[in-house]
Amino acid sequence: MPKVLVTGFAGFVGSHLTEKLLSEGNTVIGIDEFNDYYDVKIKERNISTFKNNNNFIGNRFDIRDKNKIDKLFKEYKPEIIVHLAARAGVRPSLSEPILYEEVNILGTLNLLEAAKDNDCKKFVFGSSSSVYGECKNVPFKETELDLKPISPYGVTKLNGEKFCYAYNHLYKIPTICLRFFTVYGPRQRPDLAIYKFTQLIEQGKPIPVFGDGLFKRDFTYVTEIVDGIMASIKYDKTSFEIFNLGESHTTSVLDLIKLIESATGKKAIIEWQPAQPGDVSQTYADISKAEKLLDYKPRTNPEEGIKKFVEWFKKENLITSN
Repeated sequence: MPKVLVTGFAGFVGSHLTEKLLSEGNTVIGIDEFNDYYDVKIKERNISTFKNNNNFIGNRFDIRDKNKIDKLFKEYKPEIIVHLAARAGVRPSLSEPILYEEVNILGTLNLLEAAKDNDCKKFVFGSSSSVYGECKNVPFKETELDLKPISPYGVTKLNGEKFCYAYNHLYKIPTICLRFFTVYGPRQRPDLAIYKFTQLIEQGKPIPVFGDGLFKRDFTYVTEIVDGIMASIKYDKTSFEIFNLGESHTTSVLDLIKLIESATGKKAIIEWQPAQPGDVSQTYADISKAEKLLDYKPRTNPEEGIKKFVEWFKKENLITSN
């Protein structure tokens, strides 16, 4: 089995992917900074199921540190890179655009350089639906040419894709960029809507709804994102590809609240807020390419996924946690 480097292994998607890779017998070399974007205890909890696995090698450092990356490649010689580490979140990127550029661009370049210098067999890049911005053509297709992201976060992800393409073109590194659409599920970051809304509803506190509540998102359950990443790792017919990984179904913010109300058995108190800069009106994935080439088949609809998330949330006793 190949050695797989997973950046962001302690995060939401990264921890699920690491578990999956280990369950299939892979050796996983992980990099995660364990920064303070949210409570580090959450990341510690995320890795509790695999941190002592004999096939897991965890490393705690910043992907901006090229010397440490070079040392890691020299010592462990990973064959496949799955690059998920990033400064995440649209709204925080508006206040810290330079930090987002440094982590998401310089960090990606450091890893591409390491892939080039160490003859890596594949580079899988975790991109985002944010690259589409206010795209007029829906559902969003990978062939869309008029990409105009409206947040610094989205810009960094699109530029990351462009660097991936350049390194593929120059150095023939087989590369896949995966555009994730609003991932949710167990271990979801506490700053994201489903986690935040669930917690506030359970606490009987008002939930902030920005704009008219009709913004739509293509919510995608985390296990299906992991399935898409695993299929990308195993896909051997590519030089460079971009895939949407979504549910190909949209849910408005108000409908999302209704689903959480149903799953918790409690009524939401809505606190209306002005629309936020950087938020797009909708995301909606055309997944026909991933279905055809990766055999990607999302099976968890929002109703079922929200129920699973709330069950996990209650089981972990997260009502009063940060």
